[in-house]
Amino acid sequence: MTAHARDEAATDPIETVRAFNRFYTNRIGVLDRAYLDTPYTLTEARVIYELAARGTTSASELTEELSLDPAYLSRLLKTFIGKGFVDARKDPSDGRGRLLALTEDGRAVAADLATRSRESIARLIEPLAQSERLDLTAALHRATTLLAGAPAKAVIRPHRPGDMGRVIASQAQSYTETYGWNAEYEALVSEICAQFLRHFDPAREHCWIAEQDGQFVGSIFLVKANETTAKLRLLHVAEAARGQGLGTRLVTECIRFAQDAGYSRLELWTNDILIAARRIYQAAGFVLEKEEAHHSFGKDLVGQTWALDLVRWQAPIAQAS
Repeated sequence: MTAHARDEAATDPIETVRAFNRFYTNRIGVLDRAYLDTPYTLTEARVIYELAARGTTSASELTEELSLDPAYLSRLLKTFIGKGFVDARKDPSDGRGRLLALTEDGRAVAADLATRSRESIARLIEPLAQSERLDLTAALHRATTLLAGAPAKAVIRPHRPGDMGRVIASQAQSYTETYGWNAEYEALVSEICAQFLRHFDPAREHCWIAEQDGQFVGSIFLVKANETTAKLRLLHVAEAARGQGLGTRLVTECIRFAQDAGYSRLELWTNDILIAARRIYQAAGFVLEKEEAHHSFGKDLVGQTWALDLVRWQAPIAQAS
Protein backbone atom coordinates (compact mmCIF):
# COMPACT_ATOMS: atom_id res chain seq x y z
CA MET A 1 0.00 0.00 0.00
CA THR A 2 1.38 3.42 -0.97
CA ALA A 3 1.65 6.26 1.55
CA HIS A 4 -1.20 8.04 -0.25
CA ALA A 5 -3.40 4.96 0.01
CA ARG A 6 -2.62 4.65 3.72
CA ASP A 7 -3.55 8.30 4.28
CA GLU A 8 -6.85 7.79 2.46
CA ALA A 9 -7.60 4.68 4.50
CA ALA A 10 -6.88 6.60 7.71
CA THR A 11 -9.59 9.16 6.88
CA ASP A 12 -12.11 6.71 5.44
CA PRO A 13 -14.75 5.98 8.14
CA ILE A 14 -15.51 2.54 6.70
CA GLU A 15 -11.88 1.44 6.70
CA THR A 16 -11.36 2.99 10.13
CA VAL A 17 -14.24 0.96 11.61
CA ARG A 18 -13.01 -2.20 9.88
CA ALA A 19 -9.51 -1.65 11.25
CA PHE A 20 -10.86 -1.11 14.76
CA ASN A 21 -12.99 -4.26 14.50
CA ARG A 22 -9.92 -6.31 13.54
CA PHE A 23 -7.85 -4.76 16.33
CA TYR A 24 -10.44 -5.11 19.08
CA THR A 25 -11.70 -8.61 18.27
CA ASN A 26 -8.10 -9.76 18.36
CA ARG A 27 -7.36 -8.00 21.65
CA ILE A 28 -10.34 -9.47 23.52
CA GLY A 29 -10.10 -12.93 21.97
CA VAL A 30 -13.58 -13.18 20.50
CA LEU A 31 -12.26 -15.31 17.65
CA ASP A 32 -11.01 -17.97 20.03
CA ARG A 33 -13.01 -21.17 20.26
CA ALA A 34 -12.68 -21.02 24.06
CA TYR A 35 -14.01 -17.54 24.82
CA LEU A 36 -12.43 -16.17 28.03
CA ASP A 37 -10.84 -19.58 28.62
CA THR A 38 -14.26 -21.23 28.96
CA PRO A 39 -15.88 -24.06 26.97
CA TYR A 40 -18.17 -21.52 25.26
CA THR A 41 -18.00 -19.52 22.07
CA LEU A 42 -18.73 -15.80 22.04
CA THR A 43 -22.24 -16.45 20.70
CA GLU A 44 -22.97 -19.03 23.42
CA ALA A 45 -21.68 -16.64 26.08
CA ARG A 46 -23.84 -13.82 24.69
CA VAL A 47 -26.97 -15.99 24.81
CA ILE A 48 -26.22 -16.89 28.43
CA TYR A 49 -25.71 -13.18 29.20
CA GLU A 50 -29.06 -12.24 27.63
CA LEU A 51 -30.86 -14.95 29.56
CA ALA A 52 -29.28 -13.72 32.80
CA ALA A 53 -30.13 -10.08 32.05
CA ARG A 54 -33.73 -10.75 31.01
CA GLY A 55 -34.67 -13.24 33.70
CA THR A 56 -37.39 -14.83 31.57
CA THR A 57 -37.66 -14.50 27.81
CA SER A 58 -38.61 -16.40 24.67
CA ALA A 59 -36.60 -17.83 21.81
CA SER A 60 -38.19 -15.37 19.40
CA GLU A 61 -37.08 -12.41 21.54
CA LEU A 62 -33.53 -13.76 21.68
CA THR A 63 -33.53 -14.28 17.92
CA GLU A 64 -34.59 -10.68 17.34
CA GLU A 65 -32.19 -9.18 19.89
CA LEU A 66 -29.14 -11.13 18.76
CA SER A 67 -29.98 -11.42 15.04
CA LEU A 68 -29.36 -15.16 15.16
CA ASP A 69 -30.63 -17.82 12.80
CA PRO A 70 -33.67 -19.40 14.54
CA ALA A 71 -32.56 -22.93 13.73
CA TYR A 72 -29.05 -22.29 15.10
CA LEU A 73 -30.46 -20.72 18.28
CA SER A 74 -32.84 -23.66 18.72
CA ARG A 75 -29.94 -26.14 18.58
CA LEU A 76 -27.91 -24.02 21.01
CA LEU A 77 -30.81 -23.81 23.49
CA LYS A 78 -31.40 -27.53 23.22
CA THR A 79 -27.75 -28.07 24.24
CA PHE A 80 -28.11 -25.71 27.21
CA ILE A 81 -31.32 -27.43 28.32
CA GLY A 82 -29.57 -30.79 28.09
CA LYS A 83 -26.73 -29.51 30.30
CA GLY A 84 -29.20 -28.24 32.86
CA PHE A 85 -28.36 -24.56 32.26
CA VAL A 86 -31.74 -23.50 30.90
CA ASP A 87 -35.28 -24.28 31.99
CA ALA A 88 -38.00 -24.19 29.31
CA ARG A 89 -41.68 -24.15 30.12
CA LYS A 90 -44.85 -23.57 28.13
CA ASP A 91 -45.77 -19.94 27.55
CA PRO A 92 -49.31 -19.50 28.95
CA SER A 93 -49.96 -16.65 26.53
CA ASP A 94 -48.73 -18.61 23.50
CA GLY A 95 -49.54 -22.31 23.30
CA ARG A 96 -46.79 -22.89 20.73
CA GLY A 97 -44.08 -20.91 22.50
CA ARG A 98 -41.83 -21.56 25.48
CA LEU A 99 -40.49 -19.30 28.18
CA LEU A 100 -36.78 -19.64 28.87
CA ALA A 101 -34.87 -18.93 32.09
CA LEU A 102 -31.51 -19.88 33.52
CA THR A 103 -31.40 -22.59 36.16
CA GLU A 104 -29.22 -22.25 39.26
CA ASP A 105 -26.37 -23.93 37.36
CA GLY A 106 -26.98 -21.58 34.42
CA ARG A 107 -26.82 -18.53 36.67
CA ALA A 108 -23.52 -19.79 38.06
CA VAL A 109 -22.15 -20.02 34.49
CA ALA A 110 -23.41 -16.50 33.76
CA ALA A 111 -21.76 -15.13 36.92
CA ASP A 112 -18.47 -16.80 36.02
CA LEU A 113 -18.57 -15.36 32.49
CA ALA A 114 -19.32 -11.87 33.85
CA THR A 115 -16.38 -12.08 36.27
CA ARG A 116 -14.02 -13.29 33.55
CA SER A 117 -15.20 -10.54 31.20
CA ARG A 118 -14.63 -7.78 33.77
CA GLU A 119 -11.20 -9.17 34.65
CA SER A 120 -10.29 -9.30 30.95
CA ILE A 121 -11.29 -5.65 30.39
CA ALA A 122 -9.54 -4.61 33.62
CA ARG A 123 -6.30 -6.11 32.29
CA LEU A 124 -6.84 -4.37 28.95
CA ILE A 125 -7.18 -0.88 30.44
CA GLU A 126 -4.81 -1.38 33.36
CA PRO A 127 -1.87 0.41 31.61
CA LEU A 128 -4.00 3.53 31.03
CA ALA A 129 -3.84 6.56 33.29
CA GLN A 130 -7.10 7.73 34.88
CA SER A 131 -7.43 10.60 32.39
CA GLU A 132 -6.94 8.16 29.52
CA ARG A 133 -9.63 5.87 30.93
CA LEU A 134 -12.03 8.81 31.06
CA ASP A 135 -11.17 9.67 27.45
CA LEU A 136 -11.75 6.05 26.42
CA THR A 137 -15.10 5.93 28.23
CA ALA A 138 -16.22 9.16 26.59
CA ALA A 139 -15.16 7.95 23.14
CA LEU A 140 -17.02 4.66 23.51
CA HIS A 141 -20.17 6.42 24.76
CA ARG A 142 -19.97 8.73 21.77
CA ALA A 143 -19.43 5.89 19.29
CA THR A 144 -22.36 3.95 20.75
CA THR A 145 -24.68 6.93 20.50
CA LEU A 146 -23.65 7.81 16.94
CA LEU A 147 -24.22 4.27 15.73
CA ALA A 148 -27.47 3.89 17.69
CA GLY A 149 -28.82 7.09 16.16
CA ALA A 150 -30.37 8.52 19.35
CA PRO A 151 -28.81 11.01 21.78
CA ALA A 152 -28.53 9.96 25.39
CA LYS A 153 -29.84 12.18 28.16
CA ALA A 154 -27.17 14.52 29.49
CA VAL A 155 -25.60 13.57 32.82
CA ILE A 156 -24.93 16.31 35.39
CA ARG A 157 -22.00 15.78 37.76
CA PRO A 158 -19.69 17.79 40.08
CA HIS A 159 -16.56 19.32 38.59
CA ARG A 160 -13.24 17.50 38.61
CA PRO A 161 -9.66 18.38 37.57
CA GLY A 162 -9.51 19.61 33.98
CA ASP A 163 -13.10 20.81 33.81
CA MET A 164 -12.31 24.52 34.21
CA GLY A 165 -10.28 24.46 31.01
CA ARG A 166 -13.28 22.99 29.20
CA VAL A 167 -15.60 25.64 30.66
CA ILE A 168 -13.31 28.45 29.52
CA ALA A 169 -12.73 27.04 26.04
CA SER A 170 -16.36 26.19 25.34
CA GLN A 171 -17.73 29.55 26.46
CA ALA A 172 -15.05 31.64 24.78
CA GLN A 173 -15.55 29.86 21.48
CA SER A 174 -19.34 29.92 21.67
CA TYR A 175 -19.72 33.62 22.50
CA THR A 176 -17.09 34.64 19.96
CA GLU A 177 -18.78 32.69 17.18
CA THR A 178 -22.35 33.67 18.13
CA TYR A 179 -22.00 37.29 19.27
CA GLY A 180 -18.57 38.38 18.11
CA TRP A 181 -17.29 38.97 21.65
CA ASN A 182 -13.54 39.49 21.95
CA ALA A 183 -10.91 38.02 24.27
CA GLU A 184 -12.13 40.11 27.21
CA TYR A 185 -14.88 37.56 27.77
CA GLU A 186 -12.45 34.65 27.79
CA ALA A 187 -10.37 36.56 30.34
CA LEU A 188 -13.46 37.13 32.51
CA VAL A 189 -14.43 33.45 32.46
CA SER A 190 -10.84 32.48 33.26
CA GLU A 191 -10.83 34.82 36.27
CA ILE A 192 -14.15 33.45 37.57
CA CYS A 193 -12.95 29.87 37.25
CA ALA A 194 -9.61 30.67 38.92
CA GLN A 195 -11.32 32.41 41.84
CA PHE A 196 -13.71 29.49 42.21
CA LEU A 197 -10.86 26.98 42.49
CA ARG A 198 -8.77 29.16 44.83
CA HIS A 199 -11.56 29.85 47.30
CA PHE A 200 -13.84 26.84 46.79
CA ASP A 201 -16.08 26.14 49.80
CA PRO A 202 -17.80 22.81 49.08
CA ALA A 203 -20.41 23.37 51.77
CA ARG A 204 -21.68 26.59 50.19
CA GLU A 205 -20.41 26.54 46.60
CA HIS A 206 -20.69 24.14 43.70
CA CYS A 207 -20.00 23.65 40.02
CA TRP A 208 -22.11 21.37 37.85
CA ILE A 209 -20.76 19.88 34.63
CA ALA A 210 -23.10 18.41 32.00
CA GLU A 211 -21.95 15.60 29.75
CA GLN A 212 -23.76 13.89 26.91
CA ASP A 213 -22.35 10.73 25.40
CA GLY A 214 -19.21 11.46 27.38
CA GLN A 215 -18.81 14.91 25.81
CA PHE A 216 -18.73 18.21 27.72
CA VAL A 217 -21.97 20.07 26.88
CA GLY A 218 -22.67 22.53 29.68
CA SER A 219 -21.91 24.03 33.05
CA ILE A 220 -23.16 26.31 35.83
CA PHE A 221 -21.62 27.67 39.04
CA LEU A 222 -22.94 28.70 42.43
CA VAL A 223 -20.57 30.98 44.37
CA LYS A 224 -20.86 32.72 47.72
CA ALA A 225 -21.44 36.49 47.70
CA ASN A 226 -22.01 36.80 51.46
CA GLU A 227 -23.61 34.78 54.23
CA THR A 228 -27.15 35.23 52.88
CA THR A 229 -26.62 35.75 49.15
CA ALA A 230 -25.20 33.45 46.48
CA LYS A 231 -24.48 34.10 42.83
CA LEU A 232 -25.39 31.95 39.86
CA ARG A 233 -22.60 32.21 37.28
CA LEU A 234 -21.52 30.96 33.87
CA LEU A 235 -24.62 29.06 32.79
CA HIS A 236 -23.89 27.65 29.37
CA VAL A 237 -25.23 24.83 27.22
CA ALA A 238 -23.43 23.74 24.06
CA GLU A 239 -25.39 24.16 20.83
CA ALA A 240 -25.47 20.41 20.23
CA ALA A 241 -27.32 19.84 23.54
CA ARG A 242 -29.87 22.66 23.35
CA GLY A 243 -33.60 22.11 23.12
CA GLN A 244 -33.54 19.25 25.65
CA GLY A 245 -34.23 21.23 28.82
CA LEU A 246 -30.63 20.96 30.00
CA GLY A 247 -30.37 24.67 30.88
CA THR A 248 -33.44 24.37 33.08
CA ARG A 249 -32.01 21.28 34.78
CA LEU A 250 -28.75 23.09 35.54
CA VAL A 251 -30.50 26.17 36.93
CA THR A 252 -32.78 24.01 39.09
CA GLU A 253 -29.80 22.12 40.52
CA CYS A 254 -28.18 25.45 41.35
CA ILE A 255 -31.28 26.85 43.07
CA ARG A 256 -31.87 23.73 45.14
CA PHE A 257 -28.26 23.64 46.30
CA ALA A 258 -28.46 27.33 47.27
CA GLN A 259 -31.55 26.64 49.36
CA ASP A 260 -29.97 23.64 51.06
CA ALA A 261 -26.81 25.66 51.77
CA GLY A 262 -28.85 28.19 53.74
CA TYR A 263 -28.88 31.16 51.38
CA SER A 264 -31.98 33.35 51.26
CA ARG A 265 -31.20 35.18 48.01
CA LEU A 266 -29.73 34.11 44.65
CA GLU A 267 -28.44 36.69 42.19
CA LEU A 268 -27.14 36.57 38.64
CA TRP A 269 -25.81 39.02 36.09
CA THR A 270 -26.41 38.57 32.38
CA ASN A 271 -26.89 40.54 29.18
CA ASP A 272 -30.20 41.19 27.48
CA ILE A 273 -29.09 39.60 24.19
CA LEU A 274 -28.87 36.18 25.90
CA ILE A 275 -32.56 35.58 25.31
CA ALA A 276 -32.67 31.81 25.83
CA ALA A 277 -30.93 32.08 29.20
CA ARG A 278 -33.21 34.92 30.34
CA ARG A 279 -36.25 32.79 29.55
CA ILE A 280 -34.91 30.03 31.78
CA TYR A 281 -34.32 32.50 34.62
CA GLN A 282 -37.81 33.98 34.28
CA ALA A 283 -39.42 30.54 34.22
CA ALA A 284 -37.52 29.63 37.39
CA GLY A 285 -38.90 32.69 39.19
CA PHE A 286 -36.04 35.19 38.93
CA VAL A 287 -37.07 38.86 38.87
CA LEU A 288 -35.27 41.58 36.91
CA GLU A 289 -34.03 44.16 39.42
CA LYS A 290 -31.95 46.53 37.31
CA GLU A 291 -30.24 46.96 33.97
CA GLU A 292 -27.66 49.32 32.58
CA ALA A 293 -25.78 49.90 29.34
CA HIS A 294 -22.09 49.06 29.23
CA HIS A 295 -19.32 48.43 26.72
CA SER A 296 -17.66 45.07 27.28
CA PHE A 297 -16.17 42.24 25.22
CA GLY A 298 -15.85 44.65 22.29
CA LYS A 299 -19.60 45.34 22.09
CA ASP A 300 -22.20 47.78 23.37
CA LEU A 301 -24.42 45.72 25.66
CA VAL A 302 -27.17 46.03 28.25
CA GLY A 303 -26.34 44.25 31.48
CA GLN A 304 -29.08 42.93 33.75
CA THR A 305 -29.21 41.86 37.39
CA TRP A 306 -31.79 39.22 38.28
CA ALA A 307 -32.63 37.89 41.75
CA LEU A 308 -34.57 35.04 43.29
CA ASP A 309 -36.11 34.86 46.77
CA LEU A 310 -34.97 31.43 47.95
CA VAL A 311 -37.13 31.52 51.08
CA ARG A 312 -40.33 31.48 49.01
CA TRP A 313 -39.06 29.56 45.99
CA GLN A 314 -40.71 26.31 44.99
CA ALA A 315 -39.86 24.41 41.83
CA PRO A 316 -42.43 24.83 39.05
CA ILE A 317 -44.43 21.65 38.42
CA ALA A 318 -42.58 20.92 35.17
CA GLN A 319 -39.26 21.04 37.03
CA ALA A 320 -40.44 19.24 40.14
CA SER A 321 -41.22 16.16 38.10
